[in-house]
Amino acid sequence: QAHLVESGGGSVQPGGSLRLSCAASGLSLEYYLVSWYRQAPGKEREEVSCITRSGETTDSADSVKGRFTSSRDSDTNTAYLQMNDLRPEDTAVYYCAVKFTRRPCGLLGLYDYDYWGQGTQVTISS
Repeated sequence: QAHLVESGGGSVQPGGSLRLSCAASGLSLEYYLVSWYRQAPGKEREEVSCITRSGETTDSADSVKGRFTSSRDSDTNTAYLQMNDLRPEDTAVYYCAVKFTRRPCGLLGLYDYDYWGQGTQVTISS
């Protein structure tokens, strides 16, 4: 059974940075598309970033373009979401999700993923 364990969330001031980690066990992330989603209270879960099996990255939400970047380290079997210039509206629970596929980003729905992480809280406040 595969598991995804997220870490790196926390509380920071506006303009700050955080790096979220998604450590995988029971699967090799290099063969998976990895998406990052977030869900704020009262809102739907939205994709914010994605990295394909081949390493192509996409900022999935206009609100994070130029600020968030996905990456993956095959040696540690961990995916990362680097978040810079954080804003109060970035406050949410962030999730990683993986799919064994060669498909590009942007074609998967919430129920298409093979595994989800448990989520990590990110709070941006002064």
